Amino acid sequence: MNYGKITYFDVANGEGCRTTLFVSGCTHHCEGCFNPETWNFDFGQPFTDAVAERLLASLEPPYVAGMSVLGGEPMEPANQRVLHPLMERMKAEFPGKTLWVYSGYRWEELTDSANKRCHTANTLPLLRCIDVLVDGEFVLAEKDLRLRFRGSRNQRVIDVPATLQAGRVVLYPIHDIPGTGEEAD
Repeated sequence: MNYGKITYFDVANGEGCRTTLFVSGCTHHCEGCFNPETWNFDFGQPFTDAVAERLLASLEPPYVAGMSVLGGEPMEPANQRVLHPLMERMKAEFPGKTLWVYSGYRWEELTDSANKRCHTANTLPLLRCIDVLVDGEFVLAEKDLRLRFRGSRNQRVIDVPATLQAGRVVLYPIHDIPGTGEEAD
């Protein structure tokens, strides 16, 4: 797996101060994507053990709330193989930190074992590591700059542990900028 960049002290891609990993490789190719260079699986630099160590070390300060993983597409099968051990290690070493993942795949696609486009042996173990999943492709016609933590109205911010427990999608409570008509109560 390659990655495009790592951002430290990120406050745009999840709650609190975060470390954000932008992986390379995406087959969605959404019109209006903010990061189209990461569509290419060969873009950026190789994700090595040394890079993983730096990422995990960046989570040590108490003011860092957790890690966010974007792309490209983290849930592409090739990326899942590399991210699975990283995410398990992150949750084991930093149980109080949150893991946010952004995916163009919908929850229903990811959890459908018949969907060979994105469901692998790593998918469910990965989902068990994730606290918040922002799912759904970016849709330019539904772009709304007042939405927090997502770019278009079709995307959902999912509370993964609650969803796994309930057996149905449970949305994560967020407060959009007033005027979107989707503000949380």
